[in-house]
Amino acid sequence: MAYEIKLEHRTARIELLNRAGNKVLLAVDDLKYDLDVVMVEKGVYSILYNGQSYNVELIEGESRKEYIVNTMTRSFVAEIIDAETKYLHNRLQGIEHKGENDISSPMPGKIVKIPVSVGETVTAGQTLIVVEAMKMQSEFKASADRIVKEILVNEGDTVNAHQIMMKVE
Repeated sequence: MAYEIKLEHRTARIELLNRAGNKVLLAVDDLKYDLDVVMVEKGVYSILYNGQSYNVELIEGESRKEYIVNTMTRSFVAEIIDAETKYLHNRLQGIEHKGENDISSPMPGKIVKIPVSVGETVTAGQTLIVVEAMKMQSEFKASADRIVKEILVNEGDTVNAHQIMMKVE
């Protein structure tokens, strides 16, 4: 299965060609990479490539298809661009984007859980709110250390597409 991954200003085509245990054969655009990948703890991976060791941490971003990627030397945002994401991007074109401190639902759904409270200091990667849409639960997580300023919904509420659910700063 192939995906497009957006990394900063570049989009790469990623395809998993083969996987046997920890051994992974991956194609990135036209280049193939033979990797040994081990998850050492939740969200942290050790990758061996050509005798070099790399450690990568993945923290879920504000959507379930966005990740903050931390390596030894840098951090960046990676976004999985699949058919659903392309659809949502096309649907959102022309709509004024909410501030980066607003947590809004990309589609109609139901609030399942709000594990934080107003005034609470949250850390990057911490779950702020869980929404169920189309029989799937999406966790919205803090993209950076923030303070919860306002919660505009309650557990059990139904939300509309693009409705602001929470404000953080």
